Amino acid sequence: MAETGGHDAAPSPDEVGAAYDEFGDLYALTVGDVGLHIGLWSRPGETEPASTLTDLANRAQERQTDHHLDLLALTADDHLLDIGCGNGRPAVRIARRSGARVTGITVSRDQVTRAGEAARSAGLADRVSFRHGNVLALDFADDSFDAALSIDAFPHLDDRQQAFREVARVLRPGGHFLVSDFTARGTPTDEQVAAFRETWLCGLPTTPAKLLEMADTAGLEVVDVENQTQNLSFSGDLMELLYAQRQDDVVDRYGSEFFERMRPVIRLMCSYTRDHLGYYLLLLRKPR
Repeated sequence: MAETGGHDAAPSPDEVGAAYDEFGDLYALTVGDVGLHIGLWSRPGETEPASTLTDLANRAQERQTDHHLDLLALTADDHLLDIGCGNGRPAVRIARRSGARVTGITVSRDQVTRAGEAARSAGLADRVSFRHGNVLALDFADDSFDAALSIDAFPHLDDRQQAFREVARVLRPGGHFLVSDFTARGTPTDEQVAAFRETWLCGLPTTPAKLLEMADTAGLEVVDVENQTQNLSFSGDLMELLYAQRQDDVVDRYGSEFFERMRPVIRLMCSYTRDHLGYYLLLLRKPR
């Protein structure tokens, strides 16, 4: 994987899109292949076992998607904008369970293709569509959507403030925006930061207070805040385990030289995720 520019620089949308075009399969092998976001591992009181680590990862991502839907409380009359839609399967799940229409955007052209296939396979292409798009310059009119969702896309952005403004612009008054982001904690080593940024192509994480400030500046009200750091930490540890367990699959896709080069990078990234990253969900609302 390629590194971005200076130590404080965030990647450009083209760099992020190219990374997902090239390494989307690697993320699916190590994070879970029903979505590309942090999973909800620890729902209280749930003890049903998973049969494999991949099964566990997939269940966690589906539970997280369901949790997002619960927070947004979508109805069949709503139109949702899914920003950073990944492989499209979370959007398909949301549409199937809520009856809502979903439009997904991503900077990865490969993901647009895969997401469209997911919608067609589910028989939902009439209500779920995907396009190449950048949240920093949304190609939609003002007040176009009843709700918006952006899960694990904001960490990639080089201008979160502009993204908040664009989402606020395309939301209808009273519409909700559910967004996740990584936050900084502790003092990681330079090697840990470099490994994280090489693996996920992200800029430096922000703070919860800064996220709330940017949302307010964009004219969005805070409805709820959830600290889900424990789920991020577990996801990081599982990624390292799955990378080793699925060695043959990674080698078949990217070659043995790549697998060996990335093994210590993945280990450092996981230690950074466990010890120095937070993870927050913000539910915001555009005032009526």
